[in-house]
Amino acid sequence: MKHKEILLFGATGQIGRNLIRKLSKNNYKITAVTRNIHRAGYILKTQANPGYLELVELKNFKIDKIDKLFKKSSICINLIGILHERKKDEFKLIHTDLPNLLSIKSKEFKLEKFIHLSALGIEAATDSKYALSKIEGEKKIKENFKNSIIIKPSIVYSVDDKFSTKFMSLLSILPLMPLYYNGKTKFSPIHVSDLVNIIFNLMSGKEESLVLECIGSEIITFKEIIQILLRSIDKKRILFPIPLPVAKFTAKFFQLFPNPLLTEDQLRLLRYDNCKSENYKNNFDFGYIPKKRFEEEVKKYSFNWKKGGQFSNHITENKFK
Repeated sequence: MKHKEILLFGATGQIGRNLIRKLSKNNYKITAVTRNIHRAGYILKTQANPGYLELVELKNFKIDKIDKLFKKSSICINLIGILHERKKDEFKLIHTDLPNLLSIKSKEFKLEKFIHLSALGIEAATDSKYALSKIEGEKKIKENFKNSIIIKPSIVYSVDDKFSTKFMSLLSILPLMPLYYNGKTKFSPIHVSDLVNIIFNLMSGKEESLVLECIGSEIITFKEIIQILLRSIDKKRILFPIPLPVAKFTAKFFQLFPNPLLTEDQLRLLRYDNCKSENYKNNFDFGYIPKKRFEEEVKKYSFNWKKGGQFSNHITENKFK
């Protein structure tokens, strides 16, 4: 059935993998587009029930190949995004040009919906190339296809993320942790399973021409996030506010590496809160209530950064006494 065919871009990330599991369990057939089928295939094929997932390699976005994918699809979902540029104008290519193309094709082939992953809290960040590219991408989508849904999540976390796991790795080895902007930037972290449930409900719902902020059930500052992660891995570290000139210098140095800890653009973005605004509706307005809380969920996989690993849990240790 045509309405069961999903075209998915950005399948290899934490959201994509969880979404594939959710869709295949509910009898949706998925065509997942990847740039390297050999590197991604062994991971993705384990996420879906047999026969429900087709992998397509697409290194260059050639129109004829894209047309073939859209012809057999009813919903297109774009989860592709990057946090830093490896080459010039990569933000524009990924966050603006690609959503522009996909939304045009969604209209051309009369798809039921185009669902696009953007980001929360970018409207005020006019000094960030990342934010500006995302905002321009949203603008293009709205102009191209009225049956579009733009979702704007805060930090998305899970055992497969590149946020909580990254910081727990750093906190496990560093004697001190810098706090940018005094650690006062606010976030509303949402667990990947809660976000996937929201996306799934939007696929079958009546909503269209919608911009939806996706947030967790709590507002936490950057400093509080670091403190939660330290408690989770049973570590104590010195937390110190880093002066902005020093932060800018370290970011300029870090961004020289292939996978930088921090870039100048990310530092500028950190100045702005990443929680709900008054600009758009959020998941609570539609009855999509997140079930997961940050500290409770992080504890479930924090043993990876504790001495003793999975046996560091005191409940497990008591069994051997």
